[in-house]
Amino acid sequence: MRLTFLGTGSPMPVADRAQTGSLLTTDNNDRALLVDCGSGVLQRLAATEVGYEDISSVLLTHHHIDHVTDLLPLLKARWLAGETYLEIVGPAGTKRLIDDLLEIHEYLSDQIELRIREVGPTEFTVADFDIEARRTEHSVDGLAYRITEPTQEQDISADAQSEESDADESATVVFSGDTEATNRIARLADGAAVLVHDCSFPDGVDVSGHPTPSQLANVLNGITVGRVYLTHLFPHTEGNHETMRERIQKKYDGEVRFARDGLTVTIDVGGDGDGSKNADDTTTE
Repeated sequence: MRLTFLGTGSPMPVADRAQTGSLLTTDNNDRALLVDCGSGVLQRLAATEVGYEDISSVLLTHHHIDHVTDLLPLLKARWLAGETYLEIVGPAGTKRLIDDLLEIHEYLSDQIELRIREVGPTEFTVADFDIEARRTEHSVDGLAYRITEPTQEQDISADAQSEESDADESATVVFSGDTEATNRIARLADGAAVLVHDCSFPDGVDVSGHPTPSQLANVLNGITVGRVYLTHLFPHTEGNHETMRERIQKKYDGEVRFARDGLTVTIDVGGDGDGSKNADDTTTE
């Protein structure tokens, strides 16, 4: 399974970070899942091998604008490319959100086939990926997701020239969505190959609904994850990455890195299951 970070930024734009969005694909690209779709994500998606044409399922963590802005552009781009079907899955209120968005471009409603599913903190599947959801602690209702790839024969080789490599028996990625640091989500992530966690601000910023590094460190202490990627990065974090990482690793002894737009992580089934990594970070173009 491959994880590609399409957008790792926040509602406050910076030049090299789009808003939130990530792409999950199986090794042969026969399954693809877009997780969130903020501003700039569609253009990042167009630069991938999958492209927007092969995205038929979108999973939303919540409905804030920096996670949904490119939904309508995605719908229209797919329609213009001859792809009229799209499944959108998210927490309660997702149907109302999509209905409201389509009022802006009402003509699209007659041109596309939409399947909208609202889910709660339970287990379900999207695009054949197995998903377990937990509630987040944010200013609106949201869900964190533990996503496991579809069961299939795996090619455990990795292209070390363009991708990172993580090893974990479950080939599982956890997305925190926007949330305060909680033990609920830490438990959801325990044993996963990759945890993608909101870490919007450095310590010293008075904020609710998002964690600072020290707050995140407190809940990560004692869990095992192959690698943690920090995302949803506000401009306040620029120049503070190393200090933020050090704060987390005072209490959490696992590997912590900062996500960046275009980075692809290959998660292989097999290996020794200890989350070992054998390749350097490389942004894929």
